[in-house]
Amino acid sequence: MRLPLPMALDHVNVYALDEGDGWTIVDTGFDSRRSRAIWQTLLDGPLGARPVRRVIGTHHHPDHIGLAGWFMDREGAELWMSRTAWLTARMLVLDEQARPSPQSLAFWRWAGMPQELLDRRAAERPFNFVDFVHPLPLGFTRLTEGERVRFGGRDWRVHMGDGHAPEHATFWSEDGDLVLGGDQLLPSISPNLGVYPTEPEADPVGEWLASCLRFAELAEERHLVLPGHKLPFTGLPLRLRQLIDNHHGALERLSGALAKGPRSAVGCFDIIFKRKIGEAEFGLALVEAVAHVNHLRRQGIVQAAGESDGAVLWGA
Repeated sequence: MRLPLPMALDHVNVYALDEGDGWTIVDTGFDSRRSRAIWQTLLDGPLGARPVRRVIGTHHHPDHIGLAGWFMDREGAELWMSRTAWLTARMLVLDEQARPSPQSLAFWRWAGMPQELLDRRAAERPFNFVDFVHPLPLGFTRLTEGERVRFGGRDWRVHMGDGHAPEHATFWSEDGDLVLGGDQLLPSISPNLGVYPTEPEADPVGEWLASCLRFAELAEERHLVLPGHKLPFTGLPLRLRQLIDNHHGALERLSGALAKGPRSAVGCFDIIFKRKIGEAEFGLALVEAVAHVNHLRRQGIVQAAGESDGAVLWGA
């Protein structure tokens, strides 16, 4: 099933697996009146008015677990997630801010956000998890790397990825060719790899590349991947190579550009993305640019080379 999202990536895929007397739902979409109404239509129609017994969250992002707590409150559904995903989601639901924190403003300035945009963002309510995620009741079932779980009449092996989200769960059917890939395995786009004020020295690009290499050892041509966005696909070995090559290419372009002269992270947008970044996507572009700079810093390829209006400049 495909639920709408109010952003450029305008949908999220969710899956219902038949348990006989009810359903296991994998991911849920945002918590909004529109999403709840769509779910009610689905439950009353295609899902045959049977209850949701279990919700599985592939990772903690709002488009994937926004309604998990709603299903728990409404139907007593149990929740399965990785421990890191659950703790992160629960922490963020409880962390509501009317204005950006001083740490966020300092991080944006350090990355090179233009002063006019910085001033405007400082006066606005920032993105808050609680705006799109129903409160999560206490209690969940922990998913761990390599364990076997059973739902939807199948046995699945759990394998965790990192980079896009910590401990992102994927599920590999031991009874057939299906793989539930969430945002870790996408067919035609690469998920956002972002660094945030909560952990400004993080290296999600390195974690992502390592995860893709681990998944490449599992991937076979026979696999049919059910992703969190876009269409189901085959050809997973090639797709993983493409995902790896995409970021290696961006890193090579970036290191080459910084060898010619220092830039802020925001000043690297044109090098990394090869297109103009609008204001609506500026935030996601900023955190991904910082992620690529951080990876080159970890490798000793770039270092701080000055400052401009509070923004750090990076050079080879």
